[in-house]
Amino acid sequence: MENKMGRPNIPLLFILTIACMFSFTLATAHEPESSWESNADIDQSNLDTYIVHLNQPNRRVFTHSEDLESWYQSFLPPTTTSMNKQSRMVYSYRNVISGFAARLSPQEAKALEKKDGFVSARPQKVLPLHTTHSPSFLGLHQNLGFWQGSNYGKGVIIGVLDTGITPSHPSFSDEGVPPPPAKWKGKCELNGTMCNNKLIGARNFVSGSTEPPIDDEGHGTHTSSTAAGNYVEGANVFCHANGTAAGMAPLAHLAIYKVCGETGCGESDILAAMDTAVEDGVDVLSLSIGGWSSPFFDDGIAIGAFGAIQKGIFVSCSAGNSGPVNASLSNEAPWILTVGASTIDRSIRAMAVLGNLVLFDGESLFQPPMSFDLLPLVYAGTNGDQNAALCRPGSLNNTDVEGKVVLCERGGGIARIAKGQTVKDAGGVAMILMNQEQDGYSTLADAHVLPATHVGYKAGQDIKAYINSTSSPMATIIFQGTVIGVDYAPWLPHSLPEALAWQAQAF
Repeated sequence: MENKMGRPNIPLLFILTIACMFSFTLATAHEPESSWESNADIDQSNLDTYIVHLNQPNRRVFTHSEDLESWYQSFLPPTTTSMNKQSRMVYSYRNVISGFAARLSPQEAKALEKKDGFVSARPQKVLPLHTTHSPSFLGLHQNLGFWQGSNYGKGVIIGVLDTGITPSHPSFSDEGVPPPPAKWKGKCELNGTMCNNKLIGARNFVSGSTEPPIDDEGHGTHTSSTAAGNYVEGANVFCHANGTAAGMAPLAHLAIYKVCGETGCGESDILAAMDTAVEDGVDVLSLSIGGWSSPFFDDGIAIGAFGAIQKGIFVSCSAGNSGPVNASLSNEAPWILTVGASTIDRSIRAMAVLGNLVLFDGESLFQPPMSFDLLPLVYAGTNGDQNAALCRPGSLNNTDVEGKVVLCERGGGIARIAKGQTVKDAGGVAMILMNQEQDGYSTLADAHVLPATHVGYKAGQDIKAYINSTSSPMATIIFQGTVIGVDYAPWLPHSLPEALAWQAQAF
């Protein structure tokens, strides 16, 4: 089918997909039976949101949305008094899938199988959510090269499905951004002053929510600014990584579709947002959402993306952060551009220095003034207590860490910063956080609550060996601020997920 909505140029699409960590069994149907089996035995309290795929009838074209809605409604059981005539229909889809989402009991969903045009029905899944130097590291520079050749994304509309948007963020200024193309048909559900030539649309698709699509989590603001944030000079975190922040398409337009709330991202909401984005006129769909690997016919995002690309829309999704575990890869359908994380050559360096003068590179955002004097060093799990080794809250209360640097292990479901708080509460003055084996060399610069550094697994093992080799282990931390030019970049972090072999073979 010819794409009548316009397409972005290929160089821009390539740029978009490098750095954004974003994120359909085709249904074809016959006129359903008019009769419905008695639902007297249906437990009306046992309802879930089902996604129902249908084959549209041969030789029948639905020219009006009301006609399609009426046909979808004919598949539903009769509304009952006990339900206070509450509507069963949640969404009617017309662009990315043929079908609808509705509140059904398992028995009612099973009964749909007898109707002409039925393809499949299953309960929806609730999916989880999965910078200043990045453009330069990627070789993108203002006024020359690839960025200039792609016109910085002018005229391209990127639809972001996520947790919403913080419209007041400076990344969403429309300075230098032209008005949106005439094809744009979307809406802005923010107040009239919040949308502009950069942020041209924003809608909330979270079921049960009537609030505007404001970002309460921060995730959607992050992914949107990564994709198409405008230039922001002097961006930094705790005075580190100072520079000009920009998205990969700084002059593109953003259309925001909030599909994720406190409990996650419902597939029916995601499909509804994708369906609407097609009608609104987006050129690109970006989703940083997804669960574990599943067959494509059971993957709502894969199905919706297939419908979108048939309309000429480019779809880019995140690979996820659940590695390294088999079948942890999200959004691996071959019609989706799946984007994984990688590192850049910048480090917010905090170096661990041992009493034997061996040094280990690590990272930390919190870099307070600290003496170079060596301090006593202790391994938190020295007594064989695994909770203490992980620096679980309260686990060091009976351990002598007063005035010492404490070596803690990562993991155990405990936030990295919380481990530092445990050390601080027990009287420790600094923390070295070491990776587990599966974490490898991946380190993070966190805003710790005390002087700290995060080192890789091999470094942690060497530090443990040093502690066991002497009766008076000593250490300190030297902060070096922002370091550009790390020679082992880019490389893939431990969290990059793994594909499932049978998925590729089956395709």
